[in-house]
Amino acid sequence: MKFRAKIVDTACLNHFTRVSSMIAKLAKTCTLRISPDKLNFVLSDKVANGGVSMWCELEQENFFSEFQMEGVSAENNEIYLELTSENLSRALKTAQNARTLKIKLTNKHFPCLTVSIELQLSVSSSSRVVTHDIPVKVIPRKLWKDLQEPTIPDADVSIYLPVLKTMKSVVEKMKNISNHLIIEANLNGELNLKIETELVCVTTHFKDLGNPPLASENASQDRNSEQMAEVHIDIRKLLQFLAGQQVNPTKATCIS
Repeated sequence: MKFRAKIVDTACLNHFTRVSSMIAKLAKTCTLRISPDKLNFVLSDKVANGGVSMWCELEQENFFSEFQMEGVSAENNEIYLELTSENLSRALKTAQNARTLKIKLTNKHFPCLTVSIELQLSVSSSSRVVTHDIPVKVIPRKLWKDLQEPTIPDADVSIYLPVLKTMKSVVEKMKNISNHLIIEANLNGELNLKIETELVCVTTHFKDLGNPPLASENASQDRNSEQMAEVHIDIRKLLQFLAGQQVNPTKATCIS
């Protein structure tokens, strides 16, 4: 197995850093899947047990000026690595104003992702290189089946979310009243964030958010557009997701 990549564009480097920071806020460990044309960060905790599941996909040509890899075999030309999310995020945070960033799979008595950052010294035209060795665990082929892109089930309602910073501010205030949140949405672009206790009921309303097309065209044919679909979730888990958003998405979608 071989892997090496290089980033020279500052905007690409900053975006890659924000992605790693987001993942570090969501989970302690993650899987890095390396294929010839993509990098994927994968979280595969059991959602039913309160865990976080995520599939983050980065087209290598959008980030890297150089990208070379050889997988475990010609037939299975991929590499799966388990690593501590915070270790990668901490290493990339030192790459601000860097000239270049290089990532390489190495073996230093144990498998590592070696991150080399060439920093520009402000007082002169010279530079220095900072190197981080991040321990990784190579995931065997027999376990890859548990780390594939999740399927999105058919939904009754799909809706665009409001600006995530606004949503985070609302949910942070609600967590002082209740540990659980009800999210309601319909096909008219309306979304409600609601908490209910024995003493109080508080609802924040959002309108005109828009509805993306559902994966299944049959899902909404017989549904009243004003009828609300609802889910009950742990406020702390939702805040963990909202606090982890570092990439400023143009659109975020919720399905239920």
